[in-house]
Amino acid sequence: MRKPIKFIVPLLFVGAVAQAQVFGGNPPSIKWRQVNTPAAKVIFPAGMDSIGSRVADIISRINPAVQPTIGYKQKQISILLQNQTTISNAYVGLAPFRSEFYLTPDQNSFEIGTLPWADQLAIHEFRHVQQYNNFDVGLSKALHVVFGQGGQALGNDLSIPNWFFEGDAVFNETHVSRQGRGRIPYFFNGYRALWDAGKNYSWMKLRNGSLIDYVPDWYPMGYMMVAYGREKYGDAFWKNVTHDAASYRGLFYPMQKAIKRYSGQDFDQFTKAGFDHFKSIYYKDEHIVDNSPYESQEYPVFADDSTLIYVKTTFKNLSEFIINHNGIERKIVTRALSLNNYFDYANGKIVYGSVRPDLRWGYRDYNELRLLDVNTGKEITITHHTKYFSPSLSKDGKNIVAVKVDPYGANQLNILNAADGKLIVSIPNRENLFYTYPKFYSDTQVIAAVRDRQGKVSLALVDIATGRVKYQLPFSYQPIAFPAVYGNMVYFSASSGINDRLFAMNVATGRLYTTNQTGLNRYQPAVTNNKLAWVEFTATGYKIRQVANTPDKWAALPGNKIPGRLASFNISSLAKDSATNLLPDIPNKPMPVTRYNKAYHLFNFHSLTPDFSDPNYTVTLEGDNVLNTFQSQVLFNYNRDEGYKEFGFDAAYGALFPFITGGVDYTLDRRAVYQNTQVYWNESDVHAGLQVPLNFSAGRNITGLTVASSIHFAATSFQQTLQKIFNKSYAYLNNTVSFSNFIQQARQNIYPRFGESITFNYKVAVSSLTATQTLVTGTLYLPGLATNHNLLINVAQHQKGQENVISFSNDFPFSRGYTAENLHELQKIGADYHFPIVYPDAGIANTIYLMRIRGDLFFDYTHARYFYTRTELIGSDFRSVGGTLYFDTKWFNQQPLTFGVRYSHLLDRDLFGGAGPNVVEIVLPVTFF
Repeated sequence: MRKPIKFIVPLLFVGAVAQAQVFGGNPPSIKWRQVNTPAAKVIFPAGMDSIGSRVADIISRINPAVQPTIGYKQKQISILLQNQTTISNAYVGLAPFRSEFYLTPDQNSFEIGTLPWADQLAIHEFRHVQQYNNFDVGLSKALHVVFGQGGQALGNDLSIPNWFFEGDAVFNETHVSRQGRGRIPYFFNGYRALWDAGKNYSWMKLRNGSLIDYVPDWYPMGYMMVAYGREKYGDAFWKNVTHDAASYRGLFYPMQKAIKRYSGQDFDQFTKAGFDHFKSIYYKDEHIVDNSPYESQEYPVFADDSTLIYVKTTFKNLSEFIINHNGIERKIVTRALSLNNYFDYANGKIVYGSVRPDLRWGYRDYNELRLLDVNTGKEITITHHTKYFSPSLSKDGKNIVAVKVDPYGANQLNILNAADGKLIVSIPNRENLFYTYPKFYSDTQVIAAVRDRQGKVSLALVDIATGRVKYQLPFSYQPIAFPAVYGNMVYFSASSGINDRLFAMNVATGRLYTTNQTGLNRYQPAVTNNKLAWVEFTATGYKIRQVANTPDKWAALPGNKIPGRLASFNISSLAKDSATNLLPDIPNKPMPVTRYNKAYHLFNFHSLTPDFSDPNYTVTLEGDNVLNTFQSQVLFNYNRDEGYKEFGFDAAYGALFPFITGGVDYTLDRRAVYQNTQVYWNESDVHAGLQVPLNFSAGRNITGLTVASSIHFAATSFQQTLQKIFNKSYAYLNNTVSFSNFIQQARQNIYPRFGESITFNYKVAVSSLTATQTLVTGTLYLPGLATNHNLLINVAQHQKGQENVISFSNDFPFSRGYTAENLHELQKIGADYHFPIVYPDAGIANTIYLMRIRGDLFFDYTHARYFYTRTELIGSDFRSVGGTLYFDTKWFNQQPLTFGVRYSHLLDRDLFGGAGPNVVEIVLPVTFF
């Protein structure tokens, strides 16, 4: 029998414009101020004038200095400084063209560097602004004209790889400052580990990543390619290459062709030469082949000489606290939601920070302290709605020292009671230092790695009572982190040339020692009287190494100075022009600050976006204001289930505790079954409502609740023969409650191993006529027979009122393979069993990369009751079994796309259409934009 093929496209055309934006994420109490310059409008909460001025001034000074290497086009961007979140991040996005800086600095000085955080974001992120401004050319510009900013985003993403965007920005931050990630050994750890292990992955695997092997992200790859290109072919090389690529000169593979055009090398030759330039720096490393699955061990601490406690993470499992006694591991507990895996241990207790989002405001979150009993596994939260980082226990486990970061930039060390988290003392910070990884040196002193206002670092001994600071090392731009105290000795990691090494400071004598360890970079030392442990990054994750603790064999360093300096990794082009090291010479200068009007440019239409989410096929003109508090859209929608066409305008205002929503819609050719006959009508709908999104996530669970209610004023216009019977004007309420609760999800997990979601929708007419409709859907997520298997149980109940005069639209999840209809009463139960099949890690033509093939076996049972005549109600069953073969891929080396082939065998007759009991569907849950 010939099997009909259908095309199902649940999601399309929305990927590249999706950023880290949060709608309505700030409370209305925030008063916004701005510094307005030609290049950027910097918008910030009142009280942050100095940081706002600093960001604007840096951009104004650096922008013209680095334009020759990217282009001179300039369009002003709005940059929001977000100070309510604990996340250290930023982005620049198109659709809309805006940027956000998340202003809480990272504790790990190796991760991104030690420059003042707002300075670092300004010199990195504004390079992305320059990129977007100058990539609006050729075919990318044509897409911009047709589809708006989202069109340019698509054109740029398909022509210029993400490795260039980030590599060029990292080069910029390194070029204009005295640090930058291009000078930090930690930044190259991933590739150094692969080279050391002799893992020569293909270019496509390096670009796309893997679900079975560790692959570094595109930042270091991009820096190496960009740095090599500028070193070998001059500062104008990438300006020429990217102009041609964004223009689609040559149409197919425009970036590769442009590199060939301006370098004379094939793309493969160019990338190999770029890697070889950096690989040669590490030629003395010993090659270690490790083919074990990825397993990362971090932050070891000794409970005794034979017992280590650490955090273990794999691709299959979430981060877990592990106790290892004489080589035998025992899981203590899964770690709660966290920004990183740092923790500290003393006297049978573990303390660490856990993220808790604000109940309502998406840009506000907290880092609360949790105390875990290693022996019992019991865990409590000891601080609430706090922003504490890098907590550490005193030797007796009774007190905690932690870094408190204020939303307005202040930084303090707080001493807390470990039993209840109550504040004991807040240590004065007279020198405005930024503290990282504090540890108790004694009952009266704390030692910490510190950063000064220029971003230079040292090791500081701080008096708890007075706040007086004694610096143990000269300040420098060489990152320092992870101090560990044993007796009078403080062990720590620091950058020295092209390596990160372990050092030890004898605080009592003031002598600095090198531990003389060779090999890969070393971090997170742990010490007992007899043993020294640390972690090294390898091709299969961080690994703990141990040696005998022999301080008598260490070499003292002259001048208490970390040897060497930050390396250039043989990139002389970092120091060729007037932009070199420009950042330190920019003084802190106040700039004119004015009020920012929250109502400014509310209607900001920026993109024309197709969104194919079966059964709805929509084209939308999207609008978002800069503060992301007002969304507006004009849309056209076609519904495949009923065949209707919808025109509409919708808007939402998210700056108040409930979202305020409203809009108007006009729908043509709605249909339903009446007296065994299809009837058609048109509808108009004016609506307004309220919506409250609540985030209850805490501990190990991601939990959300959304309550929404809207009132609709609608009118129907039926075909001529039924106008007298059914033409109505009426009002109805649409009420929805959605709840979801999931545990965290590991990298290989297809779905969370435990979770549930349920949505209740109730529509009821409130004037002119009688009509009700109830729809309840729910899914239960359960573990399967193996770690990455999932059993999903889904249920649904749909019910129309007995006396309904009108028919509300219906989103009931009908049994797969059948033609869906909006019937009087529907019940469904279904089961899906998802499982991975193979991880190919293989690509085609540098375009399509196949990461995983997975399967889904399903059974659906829908029971329907509907009116065969006006008064006769009959029932029918719609059962189907089958399976779906899914292909998890990446296209153009960066865009995740999943598609599949579904076979459904119908166990009952399809009463409303279909072409037989065997149905094959092409499933395309893809994102193009």
